[in-house]
Amino acid sequence: MAQATFVTHLECSATGERYEPDRLHNLSRAGKPLLVRYGLDAVKHALTKDALVARPPELWRYRELLPMRRDENIVSLGEAMTPLVRLNREPGEVLVKDEGRLPTGSFKARGIALAVSMAKELGVTHAAMPTNGNAGAALAAYTSRAGMRATVFCPDDTPEVNVREIAAQGAQVYRVNGLIDDCGKLVARGRDSTGWFDMSTLKEPYRIEGKKTMGLELAEQLGWELPDVIFYPTGGGTGLIGMWKAFAELEAIGFIGAKRPRMVAVQAAGCAPMVRAFEEGEPHARRWENAYTIASGIRVPAAIGDFLILAAVRDSDGYAIAVDDDSITASLQEVATQEGFLMCPEGAATHAAYRQSLRDGRIEPSDCVVLFNCANGLKYPLPPSEKHVDLNANIDFAKL
Repeated sequence: MAQATFVTHLECSATGERYEPDRLHNLSRAGKPLLVRYGLDAVKHALTKDALVARPPELWRYRELLPMRRDENIVSLGEAMTPLVRLNREPGEVLVKDEGRLPTGSFKARGIALAVSMAKELGVTHAAMPTNGNAGAALAAYTSRAGMRATVFCPDDTPEVNVREIAAQGAQVYRVNGLIDDCGKLVARGRDSTGWFDMSTLKEPYRIEGKKTMGLELAEQLGWELPDVIFYPTGGGTGLIGMWKAFAELEAIGFIGAKRPRMVAVQAAGCAPMVRAFEEGEPHARRWENAYTIASGIRVPAAIGDFLILAAVRDSDGYAIAVDDDSITASLQEVATQEGFLMCPEGAATHAAYRQSLRDGRIEPSDCVVLFNCANGLKYPLPPSEKHVDLNANIDFAKL
């Protein structure tokens, strides 16, 4: 069944050059990401807040602001709206958007659901991508659901649970003696000989459209009022870029006003190209050499959308901040033991960045803050418990 689409064209994010919709595209002729553009005046007349209330609480409820044309091409594993969980022991209003509740246990499900659905609609049968883990797992799941092939390349130190998850869901997965951008080079090198479609971050237009639903959901969940500050774990930055796009579209259709949150790009101290570029006042970020961090999802030495990330941060009066691995570990343990919330390392990085920002005065305790927990903490190695009880011993329960 066909549904109304309000897509007018695709647009080069650097030059503004227009491209036809309903055709396969990777990067623009300038080698930059393409953005989907909509007839927002028409959307304004077609979509109301009351209409949204009547729809199922899922990603696809925002269909007027999504590019799909035919319902039968939607590839879904049940992308429900994710909750906002309040951290009760913080001094101000701190909410965590818990993306670990999505299919495959991470926010990668949003972007990949849209990318695979559009790929199916446009005739793709084989997709490939580099991954640090969660994106590859999502690609494997959604391509299997769609009846497509998938090939995934990941750094050789990718967590074993992710590699096994990718393989279990039907993709061909290969470890590579390099980082994620090295894996991306293999995807590009193999494209001509294999015919696979490159689904690398921002190298096709539709992952942004899936990720922007984080911003649409957040606005709706907060009664169409945006928070003061958003802390976002930033590697490739698709979600930060997507949310910034979502806020502009929501204002254009009259759902929100001109207020914007300060967008904070959170990186690890061992891989912080955006932080360096932000602090140096540069529009682009140089590749970060010898990248390392326990938060593997944000270990991205070079991001093709660097200029879009930096523009959103600066235009929002936000900033980029780096936190070290010790701080990430401390936040992960603190939130787990004091709030009962097991974050992923990348999510814990946003908590560490929030705490650091409170200390240095970049935010106020009175600010409404949203942290993004991008994956289920159970997908990551946890420290072992060393406590044991001997059933045959005399147990002093008062000392347990």
